[in-house]
Amino acid sequence: MIGILLGLTGGFSNSLLLANLPQIQGSLGLTPVEGGWLTAISSMTSVCMSMLLIKFRQQFGLQRFTRVFLVAFLILNVLQLFVHSYGVQLVVRGAAGIVASALTTLCFMYIMQALPAAARLSGMIIGFGASQIALPLARTLSPLLLADGRIEALFVFELGLTLMCLGSVALLRLPPSERTQAFERIDFLTFALFAPGVALLCAVLVQGRIQWWSTPWLGYATAAAIPLIGVALLIEHNRANPLLNTRWMLGRNIVRFAVVAASLRILLSEQTYGTIGLLTVVGMGNDQLVTLNLVMTLASVAGLIVSLMTLDMKDLYKPVLIAVALIGIGAWLDSDSTNLTRPSSLYVSQGIIAFAALYFLGPMVMIGIFRALARGPNHIVSFSAIFGITQTLGGLAGTALLGSFQIVREKYHGFELVQSLTATDPQVVQRIQQLGGAYARVQGDAVLRQASGAGLLGQQVTREANILAYNDVFLGVAILSGFVLLWLGALWLRFRIRGVNPLAADLAAVQRMRQQQS
Repeated sequence: MIGILLGLTGGFSNSLLLANLPQIQGSLGLTPVEGGWLTAISSMTSVCMSMLLIKFRQQFGLQRFTRVFLVAFLILNVLQLFVHSYGVQLVVRGAAGIVASALTTLCFMYIMQALPAAARLSGMIIGFGASQIALPLARTLSPLLLADGRIEALFVFELGLTLMCLGSVALLRLPPSERTQAFERIDFLTFALFAPGVALLCAVLVQGRIQWWSTPWLGYATAAAIPLIGVALLIEHNRANPLLNTRWMLGRNIVRFAVVAASLRILLSEQTYGTIGLLTVVGMGNDQLVTLNLVMTLASVAGLIVSLMTLDMKDLYKPVLIAVALIGIGAWLDSDSTNLTRPSSLYVSQGIIAFAALYFLGPMVMIGIFRALARGPNHIVSFSAIFGITQTLGGLAGTALLGSFQIVREKYHGFELVQSLTATDPQVVQRIQQLGGAYARVQGDAVLRQASGAGLLGQQVTREANILAYNDVFLGVAILSGFVLLWLGALWLRFRIRGVNPLAADLAAVQRMRQQQS
C-alpha cells in the first residue's frame, strides 16, 4: 500500500499540472507560452534525473535517498501555498519532475519487498503502472478539488500527499542496502553535457507547437542539443565503466526496444491530447469529463492487472501487438466525431485505449529489464535512462506531432468551409439572420445584428473545422497503428515460425547469475 501511495504521488506531481494547466494559467495570469514552460521543465528534470537516481541510491543509501527528495519537495509545497508567482511554480514543477523519478523508484522497491522473490520483478511493472494511472485519476479528482474555484486546493492536495509519503516511509522503512562508491567524477561531466541537451529537446517539443516551428530560437536549441548529447555519448563510449553503456544501447535489440516504446507513447497521445482537445472544442470542461476519466482509470487498472496475470516470458511481444491493435481500433472509433459528440460517446473507445496503455507496459518493462540484467546489474542505469527518455520524449513528441497536424488540418478545413459559404446562398443568409436574431431584444440596428450573426457563423465554422481536424488526427493515429502493427507482426511471425524466443539467451544469462549468487 505504501508503494502504491508513493507511485501515485510521483505520478500526481506532473498529472495534476497537465489536468489543470488552463486553471493554473488563469489563476497566475500566464500566457500559453509560459504555461508551456511549466510542462517543459517538469519533463526536463524527470528525464535527466532518471539515470542518476540509481547511482545516488547505491552510494548514499535508501534512507538518505528518501529524506533528501521528499523533504525538499515538502518545503517547496509549503512555499507555493504562500507565494503565488510564476517563478515559484517553475521551481516547484522542476522539483516535481525530480521527485516523480525518485518516488517511482521507491514505489517499486516497496512493492518488490512485499512480493515473493520469484515475483519481485513484477513490482517494477506495478511501480511504473501506478505513475501512469495517476493521469486519468488526477483528471477525475480535479473537479472535486476545484469545486470552490480556488487553485490553492491543488497545492494543499500535493502537500497532503507528500506528508502522507513521509509518514509512511518513516513508519515502515526499507531494509538497509549495501553502499558502494557508485559515482565517478566523469559521471558529472557526462551529466553536465547530456542533461542540457535533453532539456533543450524537451523545450523544442513543447514550445514548437505553441510558438510554431519556424521560430528561430527553436532551430538554435535543436542545433545546440545535438552536439551536447553527441559529445556526452562519445565520452561514455570510450569509458571503461560508463554511466550509459552506449555499446549496449546501440545494439539492434535495444534500438528496436526504444523505437517500439517511443512509438507506443506517441500513439497514446491520441488520448492525452486528441480526446481532451476534441471535447474542449465542443464545450466540455473538466466537470463534464469526470465519468469518462473514471472509465479510463478503471480501464487502466484492468490493463495493468491483465498484463501481470497473462505475462508469458516465452512470448512477450504478443501483448505489445495486441496493445497496438487496440489503440488503432480505439482511434478509428473516434474518427467520426461530430459537434454532438459527448463524453458518453467515447466510453468504449477511450476505455480500450486506456486498457492498452497499461497492458503493453508489463511486457515492455520485462523485455528491457532482462536485456539489461543479462549484461550485468550496472546496465540497469542504461535501461532506466532509455525507458525514461523514450516515455517522456515520446509523449512530448506525440503531443507535438498530433498538435501540429491538428493545427494544419484545421486551417485546411476552415479554408474549405469558408469557400463554400457565399453571401448569395439562401441557406447562409438564413443562418446569419437566425443567429443575429438572438440579439434582437438588445440590438435594434439590423446591420449590426447581421454583423453579429456573421460573427457567430464564423465561430461555428471554426468549431467544425477543428472537429474535422481532430477526426483527421484520430484517423492518422489509426493508420500509424496499422503500420506499427504490420512491422511488429512481421517480427513476431518470424520468431514464431522459427520457434525462437528472442529473449532466450538473456533469460538464460539472468538465471545463471541467480544460481551463482545463491
